[in-house]
Amino acid sequence: MARKNAITDVPGIRVGHADDREALTGCTVVLCLEGAVGGVEVSGGAPGTRETDLLRPGHLVEKAHAVLLTGGSAFGLDAASGVVRYLEEQGIGFDVQVARVPIVPAAVIFDLAIGRSDVRPDAAMGYAACQAASDAAPGEGNAGAGMGASVGKVFGMGGAVKAGIGTASQEIGGGAIVGALVVVNAFGDVVDPRSGSILAGARPTKVGPVTLGGAGPFANTIAVLQSFAGRTVLRFATRSNTVIGVVATDAELTKDEANLVAHMADDGVARAIRPAHTLLDGDAIFALSTGKKKVDANIVGAYAAEVVAQAIVRALTCAEAAGGLPASADLTRPETGGSHVP
Repeated sequence: MARKNAITDVPGIRVGHADDREALTGCTVVLCLEGAVGGVEVSGGAPGTRETDLLRPGHLVEKAHAVLLTGGSAFGLDAASGVVRYLEEQGIGFDVQVARVPIVPAAVIFDLAIGRSDVRPDAAMGYAACQAASDAAPGEGNAGAGMGASVGKVFGMGGAVKAGIGTASQEIGGGAIVGALVVVNAFGDVVDPRSGSILAGARPTKVGPVTLGGAGPFANTIAVLQSFAGRTVLRFATRSNTVIGVVATDAELTKDEANLVAHMADDGVARAIRPAHTLLDGDAIFALSTGKKKVDANIVGAYAAEVVAQAIVRALTCAEAAGGLPASADLTRPETGGSHVP
């Protein structure tokens, strides 16, 4: 079977989106109906999550049955109830003798500042995402939890660029596969991990006679933060940013190893986003192991970081303008290749 370059290349993984294109919000569910050994890395300073503690070493439950990525800030966690209901109807969950309790960790992005702030993913949308789930390559860009995503917010939403959701996969040793699905809603800029060129980020902003961020298509957030103007605007910068995602593999992992892979996969965020993991971001990466293939966890983690970085780039290149925000393709001519990061 041909590889789709998607997280659904991993056997046992299905993905479904549900969204509202008018309100610019949505959710994405990653289903693992047979259960998957899970781990998590929460590295951002402002996370919005559900059931992350049970994925850490030293806790009873080892397997998750789905992971929900959703918009709507904390309100969006309500969508997990719909995922739980869907799984319960399928007889799927952690057996507690009197019932099967579906284990559904979740993480949110803040997308209330784009589209409509009074419409958020709810239980019905979470259920619909499950109904739409398949092992086909999932939609990217403006889809699911990426519907209201944006990046480059050092000057606020007025200078941001539309982002979205992206996926990628790679074959690793032992015939195993590792894949990633990432929603990119970062404070910082998205850069090409290899060339250092800014693919999307804060747009220069004019304050009186002064243009903050230079004359290029993107301002280079790292450089802005070193300036007096940048330190000033940082006081008013939005604290509503997050990169959330899932990495999955059919390599066999213990719970400790799944947490290691999530930790290593999070390095992919830092490779493709500058700056990453600030107190203005709520970054969280989940790891899922669905199979029995024998591959060293260090190798899985190394490739996991690679596919996370690739998925982040896909989230930007597949995004389209929406909610008054341009896409990166609207701002960068092909021959420019973006703005170089020193």
